[in-house]
Amino acid sequence: MTDLKVGDKAPEFTLTDERGFPVSLKNFVGSKIVVLYFYPKDFTSGCTKEACSFRDDYHIYEEKGVEVIGISLDSQESHKKFSEKHNLPFSLLSDNQKEVAKQYGVLGFGSMLTKRVTFIIDKKGKIAWIFPKVNIKKHSKEVLDLINKIST
Repeated sequence: MTDLKVGDKAPEFTLTDERGFPVSLKNFVGSKIVVLYFYPKDFTSGCTKEACSFRDDYHIYEEKGVEVIGISLDSQESHKKFSEKHNLPFSLLSDNQKEVAKQYGVLGFGSMLTKRVTFIIDKKGKIAWIFPKVNIKKHSKEVLDLINKIST
């Protein structure tokens, strides 16, 4: 497991999104802050609440030029169904090989699921903040509050 900390360069990755397209962190470096949130599993109550809170606030993220990306070990097909059911406007990436979860140190629960951890990655590709504990009901608001602080 990696012990990433604020100020570290965020590990680069390329994963497939819910539509089958590759998404790479490097595509956002230099232009956008990235909210990279790891979550345990599609269709569970906590993960649904968390995803829907990001969805409900997504217009604010867009206005601020912030990219929201969710990652779990679920398949691309599961992500597609989850995204469609809840009208999620952001990418959900499939890390079914567990490589990115290992790089970010979030593999847990007997290596069957990821821990619920969020990384804020600045425009330079460095980790600006880590939320190691997430309150699913307030998380999107907490992230937005932090983004307001670091982007002013």
